[in-house]
Amino acid sequence: MRTVNAYAAPSATGPIAKTTIERRDVGPKDVMIEIAYSGICHTDIHLLRGDWGPIPYPMVAGHEIVGTVSEVGSEVTKYQVGDRVGVGCMIDSCGECEYCQRGDEQYCAKGATMTYNGTDPVDGSVTQGGYSQAIVVTEDFVVRVPENLPFDQAAPLLCAGVSLYSPLRHWQAGPGKKVAIVGMGGLGHIGVKIAAALGAEVTVLSQTTSKKDDSLRFGAKAHYATSDPETFTQLANTFDLIINTVSAKIDMAAFLSLLKVDGTLVNVGAPAEPLEVPAFALIPSRRSWAGTSIGSIRETQEMLDFCAEHGIASEIEVISADDINDAYERVLKSDVRYRFVIDAATFA
Repeated sequence: MRTVNAYAAPSATGPIAKTTIERRDVGPKDVMIEIAYSGICHTDIHLLRGDWGPIPYPMVAGHEIVGTVSEVGSEVTKYQVGDRVGVGCMIDSCGECEYCQRGDEQYCAKGATMTYNGTDPVDGSVTQGGYSQAIVVTEDFVVRVPENLPFDQAAPLLCAGVSLYSPLRHWQAGPGKKVAIVGMGGLGHIGVKIAAALGAEVTVLSQTTSKKDDSLRFGAKAHYATSDPETFTQLANTFDLIINTVSAKIDMAAFLSLLKVDGTLVNVGAPAEPLEVPAFALIPSRRSWAGTSIGSIRETQEMLDFCAEHGIASEIEVISADDINDAYERVLKSDVRYRFVIDAATFA
């Protein structure tokens, strides 16, 4: 076992504070990673505050992790000491069910092991995440970070990046397709970049037009304010695909009305409140409403390679560990452009 510094939430309401946690010894198939940067995802806040159900405390969040391999197990074949690597939202799965066998580990029939707030299949402990100095992960759930991706800007791609890349690929965003991204935040801004690089015609749907210049700079062709009722009149029956990234309740009927016949609205954002979907927002135009969960390890590596090839990286603000609590409050106020990333050197 190795003791490392970490920053943990003691309860749903208590401030995140410095502590120590134990990392297991490196097993034959394991990789130990010295963490360089860890992104802050809105999911961290939802889980910490119990929005999606009770959790065990203390909790060390963080599932947007990049770092350097410092030790490998005796049977590891994919990585060696010194490699630039990343870890996303999951660190294991059963490997045997039909979904794991086809390379969709995130939909593991027995439940994938989440990077934090999960149950470690090796020792039965509660998994602890990337707000820490180091982490031990089986090599099959580690991905390689291309050299031309800046380390700090690559961190959010391990969750936000693949969470947009996966549905954009699955629903075949590309040339000739009109794609709308709802929400211009940590997820949305990366979605705009990826969808544009795939060749789709991209429109941003945000509450206001305050980020319009950024939307256009990232590759969108247009940006509309959803606070303006005229937006829904003007854009009715326009889009092949809408990706909703916001974790708040929205008027589903209004947004579904923006889809063409056979269009799909995909939820990435996960609000705590139920979303109401009138049947007649779907039936007359054979529209679909779908959900998606992160992405597979294969997709995560594809996404990193795609981003490296197309010069796509997250827009970030690097903070120290002592700034985590303030950063959480700013995330809730949408006061960041567009993702906080913690410098892991400050965990020491």
